[in-house]
Amino acid sequence: MFKLRSYQEKLANEISSNLIKYRMSYFVGQVRIGKTITALKSCENYGAKRVLFVTKKKAISSIQEDYDNFKFDFHLDIINYESIHKIENNNYNVIIYDESHTCGSFPKPAKRVKIIKKRFSRIPCIFLSGTPAVESGSQWYHQFYVSDYSPFNQYTNFYKWTKDYVEVKERNFGYAKVKDYSCANRELIHNKINHLLTIFTQKNAGFETIVNEKILYCDIKPTTTKLAKSLIRDKVIQGNTDVILADTPVKLQSKVHQIYNGTCIGESGNVLFLDNSKVKFIKEEFKDNQIAIFYYYKGELELLKEEFGNNLTTDLDEFNSTTKNIAIQQTGTEGLNLSKAKYLVYYNFGFSGKNYIQSIARLLTHDRKTSDVYFIFEKNGISEKIYNSVKNKENYNIRLFKKDYKC
Repeated sequence: MFKLRSYQEKLANEISSNLIKYRMSYFVGQVRIGKTITALKSCENYGAKRVLFVTKKKAISSIQEDYDNFKFDFHLDIINYESIHKIENNNYNVIIYDESHTCGSFPKPAKRVKIIKKRFSRIPCIFLSGTPAVESGSQWYHQFYVSDYSPFNQYTNFYKWTKDYVEVKERNFGYAKVKDYSCANRELIHNKINHLLTIFTQKNAGFETIVNEKILYCDIKPTTTKLAKSLIRDKVIQGNTDVILADTPVKLQSKVHQIYNGTCIGESGNVLFLDNSKVKFIKEEFKDNQIAIFYYYKGELELLKEEFGNNLTTDLDEFNSTTKNIAIQQTGTEGLNLSKAKYLVYYNFGFSGKNYIQSIARLLTHDRKTSDVYFIFEKNGISEKIYNSVKNKENYNIRLFKKDYKC
């Protein structure tokens, strides 16, 4: 029979104690320390008979495996956030919200937050996340908002909450002035929520881990570089069958990012396939190894499939049971264990410092001490500029893009 590690037993006791005292607990834990089994053990300690586990779709099978292996003595239902509306009953003793930072959007609550608030707000809950509020302290509000036991329940909405916790600023985007609610007072917030937090790191768990980040430069087609520069200059490119339009700074940043990585969505909505240099480079460079490849735009997956053929999968179970490589969109890495891969390879990645943090350690386990992670940069392109921001846990925003490209 499987057993929890001693630190997981202690964490579970702390979390279940919070459930008893406050009807909620927030477990902030780095990847690979066993957040799932710790949360499940907490429910058992609490005496729960029925538990609902809300997570990302790709994590469901691994959660079910943990539940089966440890033979917990309660009934467990597992569902992804997108399907939460399909739950007919609410007769649960505890609800676990995995990757709960996905409920932290602001200033308005996400659709899933409204559904959860309406259906399950009176049920004790456990929040799980390794990155609860990386980008802004304002991400805390709607995570707790789903529960009637929120430490901020005196505030009926986010805007009232900001009067005490956020320095609201105005940003001029040229076409309009927009209120910026991201400058939250983290110290005040933590003073209010600290009693609910259980925080645990890989170092606490005894991980002696080293992530080796390595950069490889790839030549891309001269026409690709020329296309990106033309779009920056003219904001529009008229092709034979489609148009690439970048009439706002946000669209320009996105289109340039797409082009440098080999694809672009035209005004027709179709994906234009421009340059497969990066995928060819990856295939050749790592040809004798099983790897996990992160891409960012959906068109990039099509380039990978065309190049790798039957030696590529997007299914985690198939990856773990065969020698195939796996391709995963970088924004969907939460809850994934990719430790079977020899290397993690970034074909492309997004502008978010949070997503960088979540994805970078997907190879690590308690037994695997080192992880080699490769970033494939096009020469003189945008990828290295983005990397220099996100590796410092900062977003590559419009201000930085405009500064880099003088546009």
